Amino acid sequence: MKKTFPKLDEVIISKAIIDTYYKELIKNLDVDVVIAGAGPAGLTAAYYLAKAGAKTVVFERTLRPGGGIAGGGMMFNKIVIQESSLSILKELNIRYEKYQKGYYVAEALEALGQLLSMSIKKGAKIYNVISVEDVMIRHEKITGVVINWSAVEMAKLHVDPLTIKSKFVIDATGHAAEVVKIVERKVGPALFTKSGQFMGEKPMWAEVGEQLIMANTKEAYYNLYVAGMAANAVFGSPRMGPIFGGMFLSGKKAADLILKRL
Repeated sequence: MKKTFPKLDEVIISKAIIDTYYKELIKNLDVDVVIAGAGPAGLTAAYYLAKAGAKTVVFERTLRPGGGIAGGGMMFNKIVIQESSLSILKELNIRYEKYQKGYYVAEALEALGQLLSMSIKKGAKIYNVISVEDVMIRHEKITGVVINWSAVEMAKLHVDPLTIKSKFVIDATGHAAEVVKIVERKVGPALFTKSGQFMGEKPMWAEVGEQLIMANTKEAYYNLYVAGMAANAVFGSPRMGPIFGGMFLSGKKAADLILKRL
C-alpha cells in the first residue's frame, strides 16, 4: 500500500523553528553560568553544572561544536586519555580501549557526540554560531557576556549585540582564551596571573601540560574561570596535543569550583 504523507506548510515549519528558538533564548537571558566555547572542557563543565541543577548556557562561535576534539591528532580522529580521567568517560558512556599501560584510546567523534548529548539531556543549552564579543562588569566583577551572531563578526557588519546576565563565566575557548583577553583589554593588567596579564601558552610538553592544567583551572578574574587549554594559555603553561584527559578533568573541576559558590 502506497504511503501518503500529510500536507506540509513551509511557513509553519519556519514558525516552529523561530518560535521555539526565541522562546528558549528569552528564558536563558539570565542564567547561573555562561560557558564560552563548546570544546571538550566546556562541554564537560556544562554537563556537571547542569547535572547539579545550575542553569547553564554554552556559546560556540562555530557551526560545529567540539573544538579540537573531532580532529583527534592531525585529523586522525582518535584521542588519547590517561587513566585518571576514565571515570568521566564511563559516566558519559564514551567507549575506550587500552593501548598500553597508562594510555587509552577513544573515538573522537563518539566522544564529541556523547558530550553533546549528555550535557543537553542534563539541561545545558548549547547555542552554536554565536560569539562572545564582550563582557559585562559591575563593581569589578564579571556579571555576564555580550553576544552576537558569528556571521556578523565574520562579515564585519556594524550590528549591535545582546547581553546575557550570569553569576559566573567559564572561558573554554581553547588556545585563544578569548574572554580573558577581552577582560585584559578592557580593565588592564588585573588578571589573577603573576603579571596580571595574559601569560601565553608555552611549546608542547604533554606531561607537564597535563599536570599543570588542573592547577591552572581556576578563577582568572572575579567570577571568570578558565578551563581546558584556555587555562594553560592564560597562566603560561605548555600545550598538550591530542591527549584529552586533562580537558575532561579541567571541565569537571571548573564546574565543581563554581558549584561550591552557587
